[in-house]
Amino acid sequence: MGGEMVSEPTEVQVRPGVEGDLDALTEIYNHYVRETAITFDTVPLTPRERLPWLLSHPEDGPHRLMVAAQSDPDTGAERILGYAASGPHRPKPAYATSVETSVYVAHGAGRRGLGTLLYDALFQALSGEDLHRAYAGITQPNEASVRLHTRFGFRHLGTFGEVGRKFGRYWDVAWYAKEL
Repeated sequence: MGGEMVSEPTEVQVRPGVEGDLDALTEIYNHYVRETAITFDTVPLTPRERLPWLLSHPEDGPHRLMVAAQSDPDTGAERILGYAASGPHRPKPAYATSVETSVYVAHGAGRRGLGTLLYDALFQALSGEDLHRAYAGITQPNEASVRLHTRFGFRHLGTFGEVGRKFGRYWDVAWYAKEL
């Protein structure tokens, strides 16, 4: 906190996602599409293709989008470091009190507590909503995500074995649930 470093990055702010974040959010997501089995999308998306997803997360209601952003102290330019979202668990009406949650952190920005910051903000935003459960599917192996979800009170329900094929192999998805 001393004055030695002139351009020390500013504190990370977590706020609702807005349309102006679309390019950065798409770029973060596409890293996971191209390089990992964390998402089962197999072809990178354009911001235009990703727009309906962003617009399905208003600033109120059960489907939220929270972004972690940091401003450059010299230029004031904002960099999006990650996001957490809640969305429909399944499309049929009786599922309305259940959400599926996810967290994505920008490549190279991991191990900074951003997932915790984002989930703190997301679950605080959801606390006043008529929700009963949050679910998360975690492609295995993913120790960091399992640790994050467990820390937030998610418990393992079961694992769908070899449920998705990507990069020429099959992947398991472990399902977790949290009471809201």
